Amino acid sequence: MTHRDDLVAACDRLLGAERFKDYTVNGLQVAGREKVTRVMTGVTACQALLDEAVAWQADLVLVHHGYFWKNEPVTITGMKRRRLATLLGHDINLLAYHLPLDAHPGLGNNAELARRLGFEVTGCADGELGEGLVWLGTPPSGLDGASLAAHVGERLGRAPLLVEAPGGGELRRVAWCTGGAQDMIGLAAEAGAEAFISGEISERTTHLAREMGLHYLAAGHHATERDGVRALGEWLVNELGVTHRFVDIDNPA
Repeated sequence: MTHRDDLVAACDRLLGAERFKDYTVNGLQVAGREKVTRVMTGVTACQALLDEAVAWQADLVLVHHGYFWKNEPVTITGMKRRRLATLLGHDINLLAYHLPLDAHPGLGNNAELARRLGFEVTGCADGELGEGLVWLGTPPSGLDGASLAAHVGERLGRAPLLVEAPGGGELRRVAWCTGGAQDMIGLAAEAGAEAFISGEISERTTHLAREMGLHYLAAGHHATERDGVRALGEWLVNELGVTHRFVDIDNPA
């Protein structure tokens, strides 16, 4: 058992949360009981995850996508009221980390995606490791655009949408940024990447990829961001001795 404030402080320090200018609040978003034994992790603090937390008698829910986003309506009604009522009614803490969890060099979403896909990390296109969001690396040998897509699909359990660049050949330099980072494609191209992997695609992304001459893979927002929060939960097990359970709420997006 550990004190909630000690757990939150440990996560804040590890992730360097104060360094990031984000679209939401990083850290403790909803305060529950002070003593924490059971931590449930998941990608998004949806009602289904909260219901699992109640059934498991979790003390704290730790997610990548929490609440209180920029330009979000401030009224506590409807879905937001139901979610907050679940947390407050069962005295459960909600802890969320967005960009800090994408960027962490050891257990962030980009780091975990590289590990799962077997990429050798070589740097960032937009800063230092631990701060930048567009990562660069070397893929396993012998992959072209189509076989990279097959490799990603096999490792993530979800077939990515592939926009192939003209021509072919073995890929030697790839870039990636998990989640809704399709508009980072320009940074990937400027860094000399031959392929860029993210979670989502927009209509404009197809044209940008074709005209920039690089393969684009939309591998799923949820699918590319499952591993960071799970790794953070396991880190808490080792550091603070809590009990941890990761729950993967299915999401095709």
